[in-house]
Amino acid sequence: MTGWGMAPLRLAVGLVFLVHGAQKLFVFGIGGVAGLFFGNLGIPAPMAAAVVVSLVEFLGGIALVLGFLTRWAALLLAVNMLVAVLVVHARKGFFLPDGAEFALTLLGANLTLLLVGPGSASIDRG
Repeated sequence: MTGWGMAPLRLAVGLVFLVHGAQKLFVFGIGGVAGLFFGNLGIPAPMAAAVVVSLVEFLGGIALVLGFLTRWAALLLAVNMLVAVLVVHARKGFFLPDGAEFALTLLGANLTLLLVGPGSASIDRG
């Protein structure tokens, strides 16, 4: 059982990102994410940012669930969450629904996966 401790974290965090990425890609669409959200936040090159963020969340979520390239996926997702905290959530306080607490939790979880690795129940084992 040693080494399986990261599996629940990897699966839960991966599922969260997979679903959020799928929502951006298949519900809002890249144009919706870029125009209605990123553009209003003043993010430079909102269309390019929407593509990158949507794909990082969707593919990164899949990678975490599978335990494939876990550290790389966790690094990209941690950067994603750091930007989300600094640009979107920090100015809205700590508590949900709009504050930084959930994004900070996801940032911490991804940093843990980056530093510790995926655990035994994964494709990349280290």
